[in-house]
Amino acid sequence: MRKRIEKRFAYLYTGELAAVICFIIVSWLWNEAYPQYRIYSLASFWLSFIFLEFLLVQGSMYWFSKWKQLKKENTPVTPIKVVLRMKKLQKMNIVLIIVTPFVFVLDIFRWYPLLPAEGLTLSAFVFIFAILEYINYFHIQLSYDNQSDIQYLFRHKKLKRASLSKDFERLKK
Repeated sequence: MRKRIEKRFAYLYTGELAAVICFIIVSWLWNEAYPQYRIYSLASFWLSFIFLEFLLVQGSMYWFSKWKQLKKENTPVTPIKVVLRMKKLQKMNIVLIIVTPFVFVLDIFRWYPLLPAEGLTLSAFVFIFAILEYINYFHIQLSYDNQSDIQYLFRHKKLKRASLSKDFERLKK
């Protein structure tokens, strides 16, 4: 059982890091293939993209700490110092969620009447994806990619709380 959990944590932290790298490459390729979208000229794209990458790095750090704790201490319990760090990062994430829509409005005013609508649309999708990642990490698990998670869904007929949300609960006790 321990080895399976260890493999799962390793899969999660390496997957998040791989996503960081892949998204950088995909954004560059997209900008090269569709320069008319002007995504690299939009502040809303950059803020949304940096927010998404920031969340993926946070996820990778979190799962790495759990993996390391399991290997070193033989327990999957997240160290309190990591939980406290993630709590601070959560506050930064909320600030980014609040500020980003204002940057979209600024981009609209800046580019009007030559608004790159496709670029703004893509930026909005990146922002929405970042918000979903935030929810997935900090509140409710939205990603169900293994048999155990899917069985939980069918058995309980509801979404699971995010692991980090359970860790935050420990801080209250």
